Amino acid sequence: MSTDSIALMGAPGSPYTRKMLAMLRYRRIPYRLLMSGSEQAQRMPPAKVGLLPTFYFPDESGALEAVVDSTPIIRTLEQMFLERSVIPSDPALAFIDYLIEDYGDEWLTKAMFHYRWYYPADIERAGDILPRWRGLMASDEELAPLSELIRERQISRLYVVGSNDTTAPVIEASYRRFLELFSAHLRHGPFVLGGRPGAADFALFGQLTQLTAFDPTPMALTLEVAPQVYAWTSVMEDLSGLEPTEDHWHDRESLPDTLRDLLTEIGRVYVPALLANAQAVESGLDAVETTIDDLPWTQQPFPYQAKCLQWLRQERARLDLQDRAFVDGLLEGTGCDALFTKG
Repeated sequence: MSTDSIALMGAPGSPYTRKMLAMLRYRRIPYRLLMSGSEQAQRMPPAKVGLLPTFYFPDESGALEAVVDSTPIIRTLEQMFLERSVIPSDPALAFIDYLIEDYGDEWLTKAMFHYRWYYPADIERAGDILPRWRGLMASDEELAPLSELIRERQISRLYVVGSNDTTAPVIEASYRRFLELFSAHLRHGPFVLGGRPGAADFALFGQLTQLTAFDPTPMALTLEVAPQVYAWTSVMEDLSGLEPTEDHWHDRESLPDTLRDLLTEIGRVYVPALLANAQAVESGLDAVETTIDDLPWTQQPFPYQAKCLQWLRQERARLDLQDRAFVDGLLEGTGCDALFTKG
């Protein structure tokens, strides 16, 4: 295991930055956070795609290389650091963890982005605060043009996550149900798969740092519907003092029913979105047109999420016959089984 600190660039308002920072703290991996836009960050090599967080790993020659995308980075770190893993040792549970991580990263983020840039109070707060993280000494007058630029740019990008007047009811109803279901699930253990956190926990946490503790509209909803989820998000911030053992993972034969309830929510909303998007991307369509939860859904195709579907199928295909049979049995009737039975 390397003792050198890992450099990464990020920002407090980036849910994926928060996901990875909390994971690094839990795993006790030394790191150095470079604030996005800072002089230190600008001196680092650029990533092929500008996303937060950006990690900097040495390549074969020893030169630093910019790497993005939190899910594969977590797997890279699993190879570099063996202790305090966030991947369940049971391959079947590792797949469930992967599926829920993907839901957090790719569906729950729709709620985060939607609430932040759809409602006036949330737009106002984000526009006021986001530029200050890289300009702590700037005056209100100096920041005003940047605040307005950020608001205009982000509102214009709502199409990326599929937030619009048509899809708003689907996104908001799904977030409320998630709060209720996750709150109920936490009564069976402090984390998604038992007494220690997996990658799925950090994915959910990343989005919830914004939904529960920054953006006013979803924060108020969370406190009303699921104060336990609000508290969980605060606890997840730093789990460096947790001492996990192997038996802290749930046993596959005694999973609580609330986990299946959570998977059913994923099958209810995220799965049909994934399938419709993949079909639109494959067919070269200009729009995704489908129904989710008996309501209309329309957005522009998102090629990255077509890859997410491919990766989910690849992860399932890697399971041996016994583990795959268990996963298929758990997912049967949740809607998630459609991921592997439809083209």
